[in-house]
Amino acid sequence: MILVADVHGAFDELARVAAMGEPLLVLGDLLNFVDHRTHEGMLAEVVGRPMVAHLAELRSRGDREAARAVWRALQAERGSEIQERLDALTETGYRAMAEALRGARAFVTYGNVDRPDRLAAHLPEGCRFVDGVVEEIEGWSVGFCGGGVPALGTPGEVAEEEMSRKLAALGPVDVLCTHVAPAVPSLSADVVGGRPKHSRAVLDYLITTRPRWHYFGDIHQPQASRWRVGSTECRNVGYFRATGRFVRHGARA
Repeated sequence: MILVADVHGAFDELARVAAMGEPLLVLGDLLNFVDHRTHEGMLAEVVGRPMVAHLAELRSRGDREAARAVWRALQAERGSEIQERLDALTETGYRAMAEALRGARAFVTYGNVDRPDRLAAHLPEGCRFVDGVVEEIEGWSVGFCGGGVPALGTPGEVAEEEMSRKLAALGPVDVLCTHVAPAVPSLSADVVGGRPKHSRAVLDYLITTRPRWHYFGDIHQPQASRWRVGSTECRNVGYFRATGRFVRHGARA
């Protein structure tokens, strides 16, 4: 099985990987809500690149409360218009995702910029929406927990209490797949995007349940892409939009 995360609209590349014929695990953030390198994406189409650049600057210096305040002000002024346009762009994005995954055997969970209900509704035949469930894939028990760290109030954000509940319901697995990183500083610190984004609930699950592997995404430019938590090998599968690369389960390279 092969894994990707943080597709962010790179659907031509996703189609190439999906056509390889192996089970494909997609660990969230299918939509290109915002590309923090270029400030392009859905948000820029709605509020303009200068505003996106301003929000990115606030987040990069760790002032997330200020970023939230700016976003709330935008919502108060243009909430209905913003939502209507984001809804339309969401549908367009997920239709492109569906075409990319058509004919594949894929297991897809969601990230913080996704709309879980709309993502699930658009998956083509042969693809499964997975969240809070365990699947047997190539002889391995694989647990999936989607969702990202709360920040701007996007639909795919999951509170720590909910993440903890979903993880506990999985029970022991061979492989844990999440969108969010565990609360390990070198894995959760983005050297470009500002302060760490992580889940203590995920780290607690690794310590207590000890899956053999943990795969995740979300952190686009991490300090480290691999780490060990006890007996668990943790791996960030990479920023697919930027690299077009996948990870093969168990591979060391």
